[in-house]
Order: sequence, then structure tokens, then C-alpha cells
Amino acid sequence: MTDRHDSDAAARRDFLRLSGVVVAGVAAGATMMSAEKAAAQAPAGSTLRTVLNRGKLIVGTGSTNAPWHFEDDKGQLTGMDIAISRILARGLFDDVTKVEFVKQEPAARIPNITTGKVDIVVQFMTVSPARAQLVNFSRPYYVEGVALLTSSKGKLKTHKELIDAGRNARASVLQNVDADILVKKALPQAQVLQLDTQANAILALESGRADAAVVDLSTVGWLVKRNSDKYLDSGFHYDTQLYSAAMRQGDLDWLRFVDTCLNVNMHGHQTDLYDKAFEEFFGTQPPRRVPGFPII
Repeated sequence: MTDRHDSDAAARRDFLRLSGVVVAGVAAGATMMSAEKAAAQAPAGSTLRTVLNRGKLIVGTGSTNAPWHFEDDKGQLTGMDIAISRILARGLFDDVTKVEFVKQEPAARIPNITTGKVDIVVQFMTVSPARAQLVNFSRPYYVEGVALLTSSKGKLKTHKELIDAGRNARASVLQNVDADILVKKALPQAQVLQLDTQANAILALESGRADAAVVDLSTVGWLVKRNSDKYLDSGFHYDTQLYSAAMRQGDLDWLRFVDTCLNVNMHGHQTDLYDKAFEEFFGTQPPRRVPGFPII
């Protein structure tokens, strides 16, 4: 891929010369500036400069929430948040291993950013205006939603079948003050079974106590990918929310670098790591990128 882009660039320069157009920098014999020299021009408090000088990225994340961040059979962190962190390490050092993970509880995400314990938090953090008063958010790297997980052994498998069942449909959901409202948005007449954990909501589906479990879309993708003989996606998704990386405020160099890196890996010419992770953890591929008008 790099060879193709290099040859394309050379061809464009030759075309411009033939057209009588002077390419700025090329005609003047401009030289490339190293990342280290560029970082040295950044303000003294720049996280980008600090990370490059240190030689590794320090990321705050979790370890107990598949498919976002969890430990594999060897005790190594994996998940979509971990993949995003390694994408940033590649952008910084051309080496996905140059990242140190700090395991933290969700409540520590903002404190660890503001105190400088971590360079960035990549921990399925939902963007909100209230949180944006405390941290800088990157461009979103996933749009979460609510989905209906159904059973391959159940009588009601699709959203239409659940709707048609009316009051006979039963939906399990994590207990909270808005649980009934959440379910009724998708299944207005269904019986609602509120349970103390999402795991128990899924177990209710498995045992036949519920016809659908109302859970995160990412959870549905993860479970169906690994247990297609057991779980199904009903095909109905709603209530979007954005997941972004979070950084300390007042450091625009760092924010812009992270945004650039994510844009290149989600929409540009280095989509291999993002696409591989998306398929591995959510069971599907991102939409095909169409050259032309930039929709990012």
C-alpha cells in the first residue's frame, strides 16, 4: 500500500511539472522534518511532546467489560478499546506495542486524566456536554446503541415477531429508573422484567423467562459473533450514544493528533487495524469507504 501511494505521489509531481505547475517544497528542495523536531516546537506542557520523548503511550482503560476491554485466556488485555489504543501507538511510534495500560474503574477516568496519571482514557466513555466541561473528547470511534438480543431456540426471533406478539412478549433489561421507558421504545406492549445485572438479563433469555434481552448493540454483536447457534440479533437498534477517547483540556496539539490518527485509521488509508478489531469484537465490517466527498 505504501509503495502504491509513493508511486502515485511521484506520478502527480511529474504530471504537475509537465503542466508547468511548480510544486511548493519539491521545487525548492524542501526537506522533511522529523517527528522529534516537530514535537520540540510544541509548548512545554504538550502531551504529544511528552509522549514522544517518553517513547510510550500511557492509556487508562478497564479490564472487565467485553467486547471493549477484558483479559484473554493468557491474561492479556484485549477488546475494541485496546485496539484503539494500539492504533494510537502505531500513529505515534509505528509500533503497536509501545503502550502501557493503567487499569482503572470508570469513576477514575476523569480524575486520572486531570491529574496526569494517564495520557488518554480509552474506556468506552460516553460523550456528554457535562463531561466535555471537564475533558477534551476525541472524534467518536463508535456509536453505541440499544439492541434486542433474541434466542435461536425462542419462538420470537425478530423485532417484527416481538411486536406482533404484543403483551405476550417478555423483555429482560438491567434494572434502572428508565428501564421500562427504554424497553417500551422498542416493544410498546411487552412485559418488562427488570434484573440486577445485564448478565442476569441475558440468562433470563437463555432460560426462556424472556423472549428478548435489551442490551447494548456492541454486546449483541459480541455474543452473536461467538455463539451464532445460541443468540440472534433481532435487527432493531435505537438510542445512539457516542464513545470517544478523553484527554485533558487545554492541549490542542494532543487532541488534534488523536483526531487525525483516528480519522486516518477509520476513514483513510490505514484502516486495517480498525477493521480487523471491528469484525473481531462486533462481528461485522464497517461500512465501505467511498472516495470523494469526505464524510468523517
